[in-house]
Amino acid sequence: MSKSKKTVVIGASTNPSRYAYVATNRLKRAGHEVVPVGLRTGMIDDVEILKDFPKIENVDTVTLYVGPKHQDYWKDYIFSLNPKRVIFNPGTESEFEKELEEKGIEATEACTLVLLSMGDY
Repeated sequence: MSKSKKTVVIGASTNPSRYAYVATNRLKRAGHEVVPVGLRTGMIDDVEILKDFPKIENVDTVTLYVGPKHQDYWKDYIFSLNPKRVIFNPGTESEFEKELEEKGIEATEACTLVLLSMGDY
């Protein structure tokens, strides 16, 4: 297994049918420290969903589960996390990718679940 990468899941939900929920569980099972952040608090198994833009240090990856029309709400927060990369999961691709790249943050169009299953996370 690769080294643990602290990952912030933006768009986290307590709904088990949502991809952000599934990704949080799979990231945790793969040995990554995972911090789910959403609009409402709650739990994903034993991991608390945080809200209100919590301060999180040493973020490797942000995996995005928020569509383009809602991303403006999260932009400043994502920049404040200073991640090495942001994964734009299917359906989240947007112009925000260019803004990240201009600030030296890797923007990747990929599926977190597929990356994990292939061992490429």
